[in-house]
Amino acid sequence: MPTAAPMPAQIAAMSHGLWGHSAAPAPETQPLQRDIAVDVAVVGAGFTGLSTALHLREEGAAGVAVLEAADIGFGASGRNVGLVNAGAWIPPDELPRRLGQTYGRRLLQTLGAGPDLVFDIIGRHRIDCAAVRHGNLHCALGASGLANIRERARQWTAHGVAVRLIDAAETARLVGSDVYSGALLDPRTGTIEPLGYARGLARAAIASGAAVYTQTAVTGARADGALWRLSTARGHSVTARQVVVATNTAQSLAPDAWPQLQRELARLPYFNVATEPLPPASRQKILPGGHGVWDTATILSSWRLDAGGRLVCGSVGALTPGARNAHLQWARRAIARQFPALGGIAIEHQWYGWIDTTAHHLPHLHRLAGNVWSLSGYNGRGIAPGTILGRELAWMLRGKIQPQDMSLPVTALGPIRFKRLRETFYQSGAAAAHAVGQRW
Repeated sequence: MPTAAPMPAQIAAMSHGLWGHSAAPAPETQPLQRDIAVDVAVVGAGFTGLSTALHLREEGAAGVAVLEAADIGFGASGRNVGLVNAGAWIPPDELPRRLGQTYGRRLLQTLGAGPDLVFDIIGRHRIDCAAVRHGNLHCALGASGLANIRERARQWTAHGVAVRLIDAAETARLVGSDVYSGALLDPRTGTIEPLGYARGLARAAIASGAAVYTQTAVTGARADGALWRLSTARGHSVTARQVVVATNTAQSLAPDAWPQLQRELARLPYFNVATEPLPPASRQKILPGGHGVWDTATILSSWRLDAGGRLVCGSVGALTPGARNAHLQWARRAIARQFPALGGIAIEHQWYGWIDTTAHHLPHLHRLAGNVWSLSGYNGRGIAPGTILGRELAWMLRGKIQPQDMSLPVTALGPIRFKRLRETFYQSGAAAAHAVGQRW
């Protein structure tokens, strides 16, 4: 068997941190070792690609192959904090404003149902990913943060969603910290171990009859009559009637077959640290209900516990050599400020990844050519949207719905303005703010 191509040092250094340590093992996979022909080729083994593959098989697609340049959940799907949230990053009323009433309302309804599908898949396929569904808390910092969540609560209530505003005292009890002025509790939401979920999706897709090939970078694509021929870095090809491109902007392991997708996404770095398991007394007081937390800060932070009782703290920033110390020192200060009893607790794991952001803060659906489709740009909300939009894309490819029935409009590719400037600002701005201890 050919050995896997060596991974560049800068890629190999970005581990999955705690999730790589605790996630259930990935299903056994191999690189593509021969030319194959399939009904649908799916490029990328993250939430979107794996959900698409699973639902294609459930809808009767005869041959489905997932091609992954690295390993299952290698990119953002295996590196994020694991909050399964409903809706988009922006407030609910913004979706109709940005997409129009038809698509805006349709997408809002679809994304609202995303957590239901995630937890249903976890239950049906018995995915081992430490799933907890007690709701997540959007916590307010100061008066401006309180106004923010009050307005979001008003909008969600107008859309018929039973979110709940809670006051500072109850927030302090649910979080174990008195730094917040209130919180918005969304009962649809919860937490998972994201790498374990990605691996579980892959296992379910394989059990349904899909093939998953890892260490198989797609380096080129060309039309061959009514078919598409995908070339890979190992020299083998895949011929497919339909192609789904479900990749992100993580640094490529090989030449990219669709570089135009990279030009319309700006990368926002996000890091996480995980402490050693909390002492029993602290475990009873800090996030005792198992809620996930993120706040209203401009440079936001997030908090949760893992199944082993470790506190996971995240914020904007890349743990690169020049910025790592600033971010880690900020995390230590933030933990001690948020939870004074944990001052000096050891950090066991640290990792980071990239959030793909779009110009209007909503995902993109593109028809790249013929029967080649792409979904990308989740703006920090990849778990539930990637899962449910992947299912919807599978339905469309199988003819169950038409392209115009999708929750996202089919749009033309267009480069994001000031891409490099945005990415530099995100990375250097977060490092500078954390170096001086800025909280909001």
